[in-house]
Order: sequence, then structure tokens, then C-alpha cells
Amino acid sequence: MASRFEWMTIDSVDPRKLADFWCGVLDYVVYADKNGAAVEIGPDPEVPDEQRLAALRDGPAVPSMVFVRVPEAKTIAKNRLHFEICPIDSDQQTELVRLLALGATKADVGQGEGRSWVVLADPEGNEFCLTRSLAPGEFDL
Repeated sequence: MASRFEWMTIDSVDPRKLADFWCGVLDYVVYADKNGAAVEIGPDPEVPDEQRLAALRDGPAVPSMVFVRVPEAKTIAKNRLHFEICPIDSDQQTELVRLLALGATKADVGQGEGRSWVVLADPEGNEFCLTRSLAPGEFDL
């Protein structure tokens, strides 16, 4: 018996705005928008829902993200959970420029200088890291 990681729920003051940001970062699409109260995004489904559900039951799947409206903004404290983002078709610097243009900002969580990753925050202040590139020619196992 096992469970599957299906989605991550993220509190948000403006779920649609945050969903649009993360769609841009991850090349996801909006699955459902419940009048802005909750917005679910995920990979563009290339198969009918029945096949997608069967694949989810068969093994690990790429999780979706659900942004749920809450009245309060994120607190100043560092997140205890955050995403690690790695570019797959460009180098890290090119991806950094793209993410900043989408609305990310550089963040300082005490990481110090000389790190191989870059700490960023999404438009509502949720930290995430831009890590090594997995693009061809940038990374090998």
C-alpha cells in the first residue's frame, strides 16, 4: 500500500495572480479556478482525465499546485518548506533573468555568499531556490 503526492496547497492573498506566476515558472496550465478562491495548476494534460488518473494510481506523478485565498499575507519568517527549481533548457543565469521578469525577487534567508543556488521569492514572498541547470551541456550524471 502506498500514497501519492498529488498536490501542494499554498495559502495566498491573490490565488489567481500567484497561480499565473507559477504557471509561467513551470510551464503549467490552470486546471480549475473557483472564482479566485482556489486555483489549481499543473502540467498541461496531454491525455484524457481517466488516463491521467490511472497514471497517478500507477506511480509517482508530477504534483499540481492549489492556491487558496486567505485573508492574511505571508509572515516575515523564512518558509519551512520551499521549492527547488532547476532550468531544463537554459543555463542558471538565463533562467534567473526570466524568473525576475516574471515577478520573482531575490531573497536573503541567511544563505551567505558564494552559493551555487539563488534564493528567490514569488510575488507573495514565498521563498524558492533556483538551482543547477539540467539543460543539455550544463549537467551530466
